[in-house]
Amino acid sequence: MKKRMVSVLLASAMVLSLSACGKTEEAAEAPANEVEETAEAAEETTEAATEETTEAAAEETTEAAGDVMSYADYVAADVDTEVTVETYVQAKQGWWENEGVGNATFYTQDEDGAYFLYNMPCSEEDYDKMVPGTKIRVKGFKSEWSGEVEITDATYEIIDGNYVAKATDVTDKLGADDLVDYMNQFVAFNGMTVEGSGDDGAAFLYNWDGSGTQGDDLYFNVSKDGKTYTFCVESYLCGSDTDVYKTVEGLKVGDTVDVEGFMYWYEGPQPHVTSVTVK
Repeated sequence: MKKRMVSVLLASAMVLSLSACGKTEEAAEAPANEVEETAEAAEETTEAATEETTEAAAEETTEAAGDVMSYADYVAADVDTEVTVETYVQAKQGWWENEGVGNATFYTQDEDGAYFLYNMPCSEEDYDKMVPGTKIRVKGFKSEWSGEVEITDATYEIIDGNYVAKATDVTDKLGADDLVDYMNQFVAFNGMTVEGSGDDGAAFLYNWDGSGTQGDDLYFNVSKDGKTYTFCVESYLCGSDTDVYKTVEGLKVGDTVDVEGFMYWYEGPQPHVTSVTVK
């Protein structure tokens, strides 16, 4: 619009100048029209270039989105192959810096399944932005460590969208082969009984073997239908200042508890607990 106004002003100035020199009105109009036509042509060229750039960007975005896998495709993919998924942050396990590069581990999930993002390079600024529900597109490699399936060597992009998963009750899946189908999801175990841990039968241990102190991971045993399972309060996820950490420190053998957490896997199910309610 500014280009067009300037053109009109220039044309008007030329008309006055030609009139003062005794030129006819028809002679004055010709260059004015030429200037305006030139401005219009330039504007049309600019608009066309802008549309072309926008279309190219849209095509590039569509092409990138077309590479995104469904959860079923991700499950079917071979270990050590490259994968691209869109998922939602549910929790994050500590930001730290290694040789100048920020890293963090994320528990993520969509409506169909979950993805554990291990040590993903991430700026501290983005780490703070990625609150529960944040949608991200992740590209990395499907990996496996001691039974835990995860995405490593990943890159990410924060995109529009929001989803926070509700805990799925998998109490009846304990001991069943299909519990693995819930790996890394936010889950619940209800009506569990606290069992003794370690040689002295304590209700919990600092570290898996009792070698730690307050602030380290907490391990505790719970049973259902005569079978015992080991759960963990991962200190990077829920530190000693959190309610769940303090609640587990106060457990007694024989307590009945409801538990929520993420279905982590280490040589079998070993949930990373985020909530414990004593009944």
